[in-house]
Amino acid sequence: MHHTHLSRRSALRVGGLGLFGLGYPQLLEASAKAAHKATAKTVIFLHQWGGPGQHETFDPKPDAPAEVRGPWSRWTQSKVPGTLVSDKLPKLAAMTDKFTIIRCLQHSLKNHNSAGYYSLTGVAPPTDDQRLRDSLELFPAYGSIVDKLSPAPKGVASFVSFPHVIADGSITPGQHASFLGKGHNPLFVGQDPNANGFKLPELTLPENVPIARLEHRQDILKLIDEQSELLEKSLVAQGLDETYQKAVALLTAPRFKEAFDLTKESRETRDRYGRTTYGQSCLLARRLAEAGAKFVNVYFARTIGGVGGGWDYHGFKGENVAARVDYLLPETDRTLSTLLEDLEQRGLLESTLVVWVGEFGRTPKISNNGGRDHWPQCYVAVLAGGGTKRGFVYGASDRFGAYPTLGAARPEDLSATIFHALGLDPETEIRDKLNRPLPISRGKPIMDLFA
Repeated sequence: MHHTHLSRRSALRVGGLGLFGLGYPQLLEASAKAAHKATAKTVIFLHQWGGPGQHETFDPKPDAPAEVRGPWSRWTQSKVPGTLVSDKLPKLAAMTDKFTIIRCLQHSLKNHNSAGYYSLTGVAPPTDDQRLRDSLELFPAYGSIVDKLSPAPKGVASFVSFPHVIADGSITPGQHASFLGKGHNPLFVGQDPNANGFKLPELTLPENVPIARLEHRQDILKLIDEQSELLEKSLVAQGLDETYQKAVALLTAPRFKEAFDLTKESRETRDRYGRTTYGQSCLLARRLAEAGAKFVNVYFARTIGGVGGGWDYHGFKGENVAARVDYLLPETDRTLSTLLEDLEQRGLLESTLVVWVGEFGRTPKISNNGGRDHWPQCYVAVLAGGGTKRGFVYGASDRFGAYPTLGAARPEDLSATIFHALGLDPETEIRDKLNRPLPISRGKPIMDLFA
């Protein structure tokens, strides 16, 4: 994620003059071909950084040898006959009739940064290298493409991401607009939604400045001067010199800003999601879907593993894998089940596609370190709402959870499925920095997932 700390005052003056006197930027220079009527208005993309183990979540193997089954999680029959899930996911087990499980995702990248980029964009990097660095040559995030081709109405941020910038050594690519330009970056919120006093960090109007004054260029430039220090830090203002109109629209949109005020929720609702960073982030995602955001990225953790981190449980250096699993699975069970229930109760699930997925899975056999290593050859995802089937399992793996035996899906196909749900033709082209046409997805929608 690019966080520019150069002085913005001069840049903003130039941008303001261009936008309010000499012409407007062409933010929507490409238009997407409508493949069909969209089945989803919003995507909530719950990225499980670190790589969830298929055996410990949605593809347990009770008949496999002990070194494959693992000692940390057993299995339970779910609401869908014949479909087993981890016994540490009891709430989700009781509602498998509301979502689809994919058990045959696969690719070949074994490093977090390269596989993470793949999972966030649907485009494989040139090499599988942990040293993969962010650059404008790499592909934009899903939400940035949506913002360019099918933006939300004025006053609503199309693409919002929070509460982390994920990294493994270096920042993982695929979290922003890349060559599409800063104007399509997410509205990134790096504050903890579980913290007291959480609110949207934003440019706010002084009490003596009415909204009508924003029509006047000189008044806006004066406001910028007065709040330049805030602009340096404001996440709404990232890329403001290129997309001034967007920022001003957000500035004057009370309904969207109110979505960030979690105090509007009852104590009971907030408790149901869990008083954790991830729990309150999922609640915020639901509020943003209600407010009209088109794509919401929620990152489960900033780091791949460790205490309070993601799903990377190798067992290195004496790591207590049982304790990690006992944290990861209950947190997942509470938040994902509550989000789906809440969306359904509010009549939002059919118009909101929820995607729960990591960058890869875990090895079938327990390693010599007592954990599971990286395994991209077969892993799982959960999709709910947005026109997808309920109580459905797509694909199957072998008796060790090592390779798909039925169905096959790659990150490209998942990306095409997401775009398809939003009504975007996966073959729609965008142009890179060299003006080369590139399809937004290189896969095919998994049509079996749709009702």
